[in-house]
Amino acid sequence: MISFIVPAYNEEHELSKTLAAIRTAASGAAQPYEIIVVDDASTDATPEIASRVGAKVIPINRRQIAAARNAGGRVAQGEYLFFIDADTRIDRAHVSGGIAALEGGYAGGSARVAMDGFVPVWGRMLLRGFASVYFGLNLGAGAFLFTTRRNFDSTGGFDEQYFAGEEVYFSIALKKLGGFKVLREPVVTSARKMRMYPAKDFLPKFFGVILRGPRGVRSRAKLSLWYDGKRERHPAREHAA
Repeated sequence: MISFIVPAYNEEHELSKTLAAIRTAASGAAQPYEIIVVDDASTDATPEIASRVGAKVIPINRRQIAAARNAGGRVAQGEYLFFIDADTRIDRAHVSGGIAALEGGYAGGSARVAMDGFVPVWGRMLLRGFASVYFGLNLGAGAFLFTTRRNFDSTGGFDEQYFAGEEVYFSIALKKLGGFKVLREPVVTSARKMRMYPAKDFLPKFFGVILRGPRGVRSRAKLSLWYDGKRERHPAREHAA
């Protein structure tokens, strides 16, 4: 079985499209699957939307992405675990590619990332530079990660001392168990943060986290870019190439 685990906080505007994309992607896998939505203290229609399409809803009250992913991982029944953010679209190539990598001996993996809709020039430049370094280091994007049940248990899951960047430490932990595969076919994730924040607000917060390193992500205090809960009411409909 394949388990798709979707952490979500107030994602009523994005979640239905994400779940529909997962169902379409999974339909070509010729294996049973389940979709688990971990509702981390949403105050909108997120849990109702998930239940309406048959997803298993796991409520928690942590407001932490690592804890939400772990909560889903713990209850998952599948041999293959796919962690997909609530604003991220996958397709069949990501499921088949992930399973092929795991069956080929990789301990886990991820995929490159494309952003949806309009992205300002400064955002495109940042993404191009950051992606070349980040994926050059063969690290996994938090929007899409996959591994096996056994490897998830062996690593202890996502490190809950971190409120951001936990995917980096999870990628490193998986590398210690074997190879790590970054699929070339990109998943499509929301560029909403770059549309909602001007560069003068976004860039200091983004680079501040990088410069502070691990100590800077052990608290939500300076992570408003990730935890302020701002959402687009009308998500982008067109995907960037």
